[in-house]
Amino acid sequence: MSAALLAPRLEESGQLAPLLSLMVGVAMLGAMVVLVALDVLVPVGAVRPLGWAQSVRGRIGRARRYSAVVRIATRHGLGPYLRGRRRAPGVRHELLARELRQALQAGGTTFVKLGQLMSTRRDLLPEVYVEELSLLQDQVPPAPWGEVEAQLRESLGAPAGDVFASFERVPLAAASIAQVHAAVLHDGTEVIVKVQRPGIPELVERDLDIVGRLAAVLSERTGWGRGLGLNELARGFAVALREELDFRVEARNMTAVRRAAAARGDSSVAVPVPHGQFSTERVLVMSRVEGASLGKAVPDDPQHGALLARTLLTALLNQIMVDGVFHADPHPGNILLQPDGTAALLDFGSVGRIDPGLREAMGVCSWPSTGDPVALREALLEVTDRPEDIDEQRLLRALGQFSARHLGHGSAPDVEMFGDLFRLVADFRLAVLPEIAAVFRALATLEGTLVRLSPGFDMLEASRAYASGLLADRLGPRGARDTARDELIALLPVLRRLPRRLDRLGGALEEGRLGSTCGCSPTPVTGGSWASWSGGWCTPSWGSSSGSRACSCWG
Repeated sequence: MSAALLAPRLEESGQLAPLLSLMVGVAMLGAMVVLVALDVLVPVGAVRPLGWAQSVRGRIGRARRYSAVVRIATRHGLGPYLRGRRRAPGVRHELLARELRQALQAGGTTFVKLGQLMSTRRDLLPEVYVEELSLLQDQVPPAPWGEVEAQLRESLGAPAGDVFASFERVPLAAASIAQVHAAVLHDGTEVIVKVQRPGIPELVERDLDIVGRLAAVLSERTGWGRGLGLNELARGFAVALREELDFRVEARNMTAVRRAAAARGDSSVAVPVPHGQFSTERVLVMSRVEGASLGKAVPDDPQHGALLARTLLTALLNQIMVDGVFHADPHPGNILLQPDGTAALLDFGSVGRIDPGLREAMGVCSWPSTGDPVALREALLEVTDRPEDIDEQRLLRALGQFSARHLGHGSAPDVEMFGDLFRLVADFRLAVLPEIAAVFRALATLEGTLVRLSPGFDMLEASRAYASGLLADRLGPRGARDTARDELIALLPVLRRLPRRLDRLGGALEEGRLGSTCGCSPTPVTGGSWASWSGGWCTPSWGSSSGSRACSCWG
C-alpha cells in the first residue's frame, strides 16, 4: 500500500507522528554510519564524495596496472625476483637478461625508459645485462590524427589551422611519449611540432608509483637491492622522466646547449631554435632542420665519416667538460646529417648537467699524464658516493695497480681499462653519482653512432687526444688568464666585505669588546680551536674550561 493511501489512516489513528519520527531517526542513523565510514576510509578534511570516488577509481586503476606488470614479469620468468629470491640454479645470465629486456619492452613507455637507464649503469650491472638492455627501442605506431588535433587545440588554445598555415597529419617519427610533425607558420617559417601523446602523463605517474613500490620492496627484502641503491635510482629516474614530459623544460635545455656553444664560438653542430610563443607543456614548436637521420643514412665518403665522427665526439666532450650541460641521449635517431654534410642534434628532453667541481674531478681522471694514485683516489671519491667504512689506503693501492696497468707510458685506453675501473668501483662499494652516470650513458650511446659513421673509429684514443688538447689550453696563457679571472671573480665578494670587517674589528679593539663572551660556537670547544658564525669568526676565550661554549668573536 502506498504512503499516500496509508498516511490518512495513520493520521486518524494517531500513529503518523511516531512513524515519521522513526523514519527520520533511521535516516539520521544511516547518515551517521556513512560519515563514520568516510571518516575511516578518507583522511580528515578530505570528505568529498566526488573526489573520494575518483580516488577509488585511481586506486583500482593502479591495482590493475600493477597486476598487469606482475603478469608480464611472471610470464618472462621474473616472478621469483619480485619476491626477493635469488637467481634459480642453472639459469644463465644471458637468458635472464633477454627475458628482462622483453619484459620491460612489454611493460610500455616507463619501463622501456627504465631499461634504457639501466643499460648505462655499467658500475652496477654485469656487461651481459648492459648489452641486452641497450637493444630496447622506444618506437610505437603513431597516434590517430583526431587525438593529435585535440591535443593541439587543448594545449595551444586554438585549432591547428589558426596557429599554422599548414600542418602535415602524417608524423615524421613517433615514439611512446610523443610524435613529431612538419608544419608552416603563417609568416612562412617552416617548423617542427612535437606533440605529446594523450594520456601519457597519467600512465607514467601510475607506472612510476609501481616502480617506486617495487624498488622499496626489493631494497627491503634483498641485499642486492640495497647494495644497488634501488630507492635512490627510482627517485632519480622519476625526476628525470617527469622533466622529459614537460616540453617547456626541453625548450630551456635546447636554448642552454645552443647558447653555451655560441659562447665558445662553436657552430660545428646545429641545434634547433624553439618558438617559445607557440610552445607549451605538451606541445613544442621549433625551427625545422633539414636532413636524414643517421639511423637511416651515413656519408658515402669514409674520410667525411671519420671527420664527422670526430666532430660529434668533440662537440659532446665540450658540452660535458667545458659547458656543463650536454645532450644525454645522442643515439643515431637524434642526429641528422644535413645537406651540407654537417650534423644537427635533436630531442633535448634528456639533458645532463655537471657542476664545475665534478668537471674538475673528471678532468683529473681523464688527463693522459695522470698516473698519481693519490690524485686518482681524490678524483674518484669526488665523483662517487662512498661508504663510511671505506679503506682509503687499500683503495690507494688498488688505484696504484690500476695506474701501472693502464696509465703507464706506452699504454693506450681500451675497453679492458673501463672494465677494471668499474670492477674497482663495485669492489669498494662506490656509488657513481647520477650526473656521472649520465655522462657514461651519453658516451656509450654516442660510441655506437660514431662506429656507424666510421667503422673502426677509436673513441677512446680520440677522447685521449681531446683531453691532451684541453689540458694544453688550460695550461696556456689564455687558459691561465681565464683561470685567474674566474678566481678573482669568486674572491671579489670577500674583498668587498674585508674593509667593513676590519673596521668592525678595529671598533671592537677600541671599545674593549674583543674578549666579550658571545657563545657563538655551535659545538663544545677547547682552547685554540676556531669556529665560524654568521657575523665573522670566533675563538674560545683563553682560560675557559674544556668544553665551554664561551668564546671571543671578531669581524
